[in-house]
Parts: sequence; structure tokens; C-alpha cells
Amino acid sequence: MKLQKVALAICFTLGACNTNQTKEKSSGKKPNVLFILVDDFGYHDMSVMGSKYYETPNIDRIATQGVMFTNGYATSRVCSPSRASILTGKFTARHGITDWIGAKTGKEWREKGRHSQLLPPEYVRNLPQKYVTLPEAMKEVGYKTFFAGKWHIGGKGSWPENHGFDTNKGGWDTGGPIGGYFSPWANPNLPNKIDGENLPMRLANETADFIKKHKDTTFFAYLSFYAVHSPIQTTQQKWLKYRNKADSLGITDKGFKMGHFFPIRQVQDNPIYAGLVETMDEAVGHVLKTLEELGLDENTIVVFTSDNGGVVAGDAYATSNKPLRAGKGYQFEGGIREPYFIKVPWLACGKKNHVPVSGTDFYPTILELIGARLKPEEHQDGVSLVPLLKGKSLQERPLIWHYPHYGNQGGEPSSIIREGNWKLIHYYEDGREELYNLKNDIEEANNTVANNPELAKRLSRKLFDYLHKVGARFPEKDPEYNAEKEHRWRERQEKMNLPAWENRRIEYLSKDFDPKNNWWGSKVGD
Repeated sequence: MKLQKVALAICFTLGACNTNQTKEKSSGKKPNVLFILVDDFGYHDMSVMGSKYYETPNIDRIATQGVMFTNGYATSRVCSPSRASILTGKFTARHGITDWIGAKTGKEWREKGRHSQLLPPEYVRNLPQKYVTLPEAMKEVGYKTFFAGKWHIGGKGSWPENHGFDTNKGGWDTGGPIGGYFSPWANPNLPNKIDGENLPMRLANETADFIKKHKDTTFFAYLSFYAVHSPIQTTQQKWLKYRNKADSLGITDKGFKMGHFFPIRQVQDNPIYAGLVETMDEAVGHVLKTLEELGLDENTIVVFTSDNGGVVAGDAYATSNKPLRAGKGYQFEGGIREPYFIKVPWLACGKKNHVPVSGTDFYPTILELIGARLKPEEHQDGVSLVPLLKGKSLQERPLIWHYPHYGNQGGEPSSIIREGNWKLIHYYEDGREELYNLKNDIEEANNTVANNPELAKRLSRKLFDYLHKVGARFPEKDPEYNAEKEHRWRERQEKMNLPAWENRRIEYLSKDFDPKNNWWGSKVGD
């Protein structure tokens, strides 16, 4: 199909900036880059994106002083694939890490006891060494590189220091904060210092220390929070603040409804999660303040995003992404649409851009912003967004997602293509397809495939042409599948899991709530 030009969406000012017009970079020195990646953070988990419950003034500042991409996407509905795409510029089907590393595949999937129709395929379990990653590309042009926090795209031998980062503080095999958010934690690359120390702030301190040490050089600091992944934890003070705030906003009788496999949270009123969000935001603020105190903020590009949608089902059932449908692990917008902010101090700020963009685009965008040569042979599925940052346009291109797995949150094995306003989902259990016009139906409530059969066929053909071209792997039918056993399992979820999470929600909001163990060890730090 002939590529067409997509006009830059209308932009408008959101906050105070130095100027509303694009300006030239004043310093001759190459810019620093601060990349902030939050785990499991939803599209509406910030005040700037419309939440009336969560408070995120520091993240909001990045958004309102930069460009907010309202159609910004992670490349997967779960963490490891998205993280690999950011560093490689490749869609998940191409680099092969299609599920979170550690997920069961093939016959081992039966051990989950869900009696699923399909057996998920194997996937790549370490970020391939053959790729030149974004930090490696930046090292080639003289940058000092730093990583702090969650890695989860490879085991020992494939940690951050093996893929271009000079320093690694806390990155290793696992996806969650083993031991929790208050020291002592169990992390071989982040030694415990003080009992009760807060993990997000520790990672922020490590990042700030690196920036101070390298203030006279040019650096790439990659702050990859474990927050807000489960287990969600906070202090008693923050819990109380948000417990009272939920009360003042009005606590609904019901907070969940039954989804395809699991209950799905419908409201933002979890005071534990809200406290964790605020702590993470404070950690972001600490790093931003360090840049300002050192006079580096006007020469530092700041990127902020998440690796997948907020958790509405499975894990900690922590938040709601409404009006987006569902969340982490799901094929719908709540699972893949993310906060996607880029602040470039010498370019126009306080803007919104509505062009669909992807996690694969960070690699070429950053390279162009720092004046480095692009590497199209590496970031094969990414394009530079610098034209959009300068108020220009991009050629329309399809975005592809491939998740031939079930996951822990209730999504279905499927692949997706988005082109323009149209999004097509192909399901592997029965081969059905859904087609949504996201401009008119952000909630994905109206499947229009029957009304647009030719469009659906064209998008499906384009989707599978790409998947076959890159050697994508697909699930297989389980010969031991028993429909009655699966039906009984799903019935148990509705009869037992749904009321259990409603009760837990009320428990979290009770004035007498007490998690016992000194508030997850946070009081030791007090």
C-alpha cells in the first residue's frame, strides 16, 4: 500500500514553558538523556491524564513541559517484550521475546490449571547479544551510560552491563521487587543499606548520584522503576491520605466486574497503590531536582513512559484504566496504550500530539536528537519522532503487536495491527477478528468487522505478511483440551475470585486496615 502523509494533530499549550515556538539548542555540548520507565503504569494513572485520585505533580511537569503523545503505545501488553523493544527498536515478533521471561510455554502451560484451548509457543529468553542496543549506540558517540532498577530481559550474562550500560544498579533476572519496596530486599545488584529504605527513592538516589558524578560529561541515565509492579506497598501515612481521599470522592458499592477470565477493576480507589504511585512520583521529582540544581535541565532530554497498561486484573488488581478497556495482559487499549512524554528543552513544549507512536520509536528519536547517525539496520520497526517534535508530519505506517500467550491477567492469545484510526485484533483460539475505529470508539465497545469486511481482510493480510516475514511463532491447539473443565474453572473465578477481590477492596479502604508487618517494613525506616 502506498504510504500516505499523516498531518500532525492540532497541538495546544498545557503548561508554562519558556516559549511556545521551536527554538534552536543554545549549547554546543551534546545533550544528556534521562529515560524514565515505570512498570505497569496505566494511561490514566496520573493527574495530567485525568485521574482525580492519584497525585503525580512531578510526572505532570514532564508532560506539560514536553510533548504528550496521546496515542503512545508499548509494543506489548506485558513487560519483557516491551523493554526489549525500547532497547532494540524492534517489534516483539521480530526480536522474539513475546512474553514476560519466566512464563510457561507448551505442555508446561497446563501446570497453571486453566484448561486452556491452546499451548503457548516458546519465546526468546535473553536479549540477543547480536543486537546493537540503544545504550551501545550511545556509547559509540561518547556517552556514559547508567541503568537503575528493573531489567527482566535476561539472566546473568545478559544483564544491563552486557548490553551497553557502564553501570548497573539493581537490574537482574526478575520482574518484581523480591522482598518488597522496603529494605531488606533480595537483589544481588542493589545491596541493602538501611532497613526500611524505600526502593523507588533508592533508585532515584543512585541515579542522582550518577548524574552528579558525570555532570561534566555527557550521559544517558536509564531509570527503570520496579514500581508500580506488585506487590503493592506503601507507608501508613500515605495509605491514610488516600484512604481518606477515596472516602471524600465517594466509595462505590462495587469495584469489579467479571471479565473473560478474571474480575476486572472498574474504579481508582486503592489507597495502597495510590501511595506507591505518589512515592514513585516523588522519586522522579528528586532526579529532576538534581538536574535543575546542577544547571543541567536545559541540556537534558527527558523521556517518560511505561512498559504496559495498568493492572486491572491478576497480580494486585490495582487500578482502572477507564475509559480504556481492560489493562495489563489484555489486547485492548488499556493493556498497550501508555503515558508517552518527551521533553526536549530547546523544542516547543506544552503540546499534545495524536499520531500513533510506539516504544520502538525511542531508539531512532534519541539518536537524532543527540546528533548521532541513525541505525535503520537495528531499529527496524522504529522511526524518529523528531519531525513531530518540531511540528511537522510523519508518513503513516502500521503498528504491530504479537502476543500468542495467555498471561496472568486474563488476556487472550492474539495479534494486533493499528493503521490510522483502525485497530484489528486476530484471536488464535477460534480465528475470529475484531475491528475498532479508535477515533470514534476509544472504549472498543463496537466491533465493526461485519460492516467493513474488505478493510478487515486488508489489515489482516498486512498483519500476517509481517508476522510471517519476521518468523513469528504461533500457539498450537492442545490435544488434551477439555471444554467442560475450562468452563468449570471460569465459573470458579466468578463465584470465588470476584467476591474475594470485592472484599479485599473494602478491607483496604477500612479505617481499621493494618497489614501487620510494620507496614511492610516501612516503619523500621521511620
